[in-house]
Amino acid sequence: MSTGRPLPPTGHADDGPDRLWQRKLREQFPIVTAHPESAYLDSAATSQKPQAVLDAVHAYLTTTNANAGRGTYPWANRTTRLVEETRERVKEFLGDPEPGRSTVHFTSGTSEGLRTVARDWLVPYLRDGDEILVPFADHRANLDPWLEARRLLAERGVGIQVRALPHQAVSGDYDHRALGGVVGPRTRFVAATHVHHVYGGDMNVHRIREAVGPDVPICLDAAQSVGHLPVDLADPALDVDFVVFSGHKAMALPGTGAVWARNARGPGFRPAGWRGTPNTVGIVSLGAALDWLDEAGADRIARWTDGLTTRLTDRLRHLDPYEILGCPTSLAADSALPAAQRRHGIVTFRHRDIPSDDLGFILYSHGFMVRADSLCQAGSDDEKGSVRVSLHVYNTVEEIDRLLAVLTSLA
Repeated sequence: MSTGRPLPPTGHADDGPDRLWQRKLREQFPIVTAHPESAYLDSAATSQKPQAVLDAVHAYLTTTNANAGRGTYPWANRTTRLVEETRERVKEFLGDPEPGRSTVHFTSGTSEGLRTVARDWLVPYLRDGDEILVPFADHRANLDPWLEARRLLAERGVGIQVRALPHQAVSGDYDHRALGGVVGPRTRFVAATHVHHVYGGDMNVHRIREAVGPDVPICLDAAQSVGHLPVDLADPALDVDFVVFSGHKAMALPGTGAVWARNARGPGFRPAGWRGTPNTVGIVSLGAALDWLDEAGADRIARWTDGLTTRLTDRLRHLDPYEILGCPTSLAADSALPAAQRRHGIVTFRHRDIPSDDLGFILYSHGFMVRADSLCQAGSDDEKGSVRVSLHVYNTVEEIDRLLAVLTSLA
């Protein structure tokens, strides 16, 4: 496993060996190869699925399908074993340094996972007068659960303070210099984002750990990092207590995700309530997806998508009608910014004269599937919306160049 720190970009997504490697991987995505006239540029919302995942799903449903943890006949036993093996597979994929201590809870995705941490772990953990730090400018899924926890606690007569993680308005990065001003002796918990879903930047979680000290639990929204770039929990840069991610953004089926809990600070993570029937086929698909990603190489996937992002950002920032959200030079070929400031597979922008939703329809008419709306960003009262291009390993240099040609024609 590579480290949790950002990888240096190659700057050249069209290098010969990488293009051959990428072409072989792209051919493994039936939906992509079946529509060569279209370019799917919305992988931050959900990823496409390689044939290996589809084969694993088909094999499970036609040979083994049964409920897990219920029944003693062979199909049920095999299903139970597959679920437990996938729990351990998640730990291995994340580079878990202490798999005997940690736990993995399967969910429908990041949104449900964060809410589970908030309701079932954070609410019992906090006491009157405690404070938590949460992001008010990231995805709503990483804000609403913590506000709900405050409401639930208030109904019990427990008052807590919810403080905003300071952030920089232009880049979207957390304002790490201002963190010291909001961290206090009653700070008991921090919720943070690994890679921002609008700006694509690595949010430098290691600096949050430095600011809050060694004892405060940190919950990490890793929806845009797991399956997109290397995540290694053995790296001190990712000394967090919860990693919540969406399997469907990491090549697995829709309605699939997980909460990894370190269980080292505060009480152990035990989701409340009756455990009903798990999404067995989704869990099977997640195990197959993690195998596929490991074989492909998360570090190599990140270098490929970073190269495409560089290509798009570097040319788009010179087109006058367009405004790139976040720092416009953060992934330019001539950028002097440190690697920790760079984008990962996401470029979000606006046209000065064309509304974003209209621009999204125009791009679709040319074969490009992009996200064009408010992007579920918390704390944003901007009605303009924006267009987000999010990339994965099945995207090509040619697709980026075609997109740039269309955007240039609209300049």
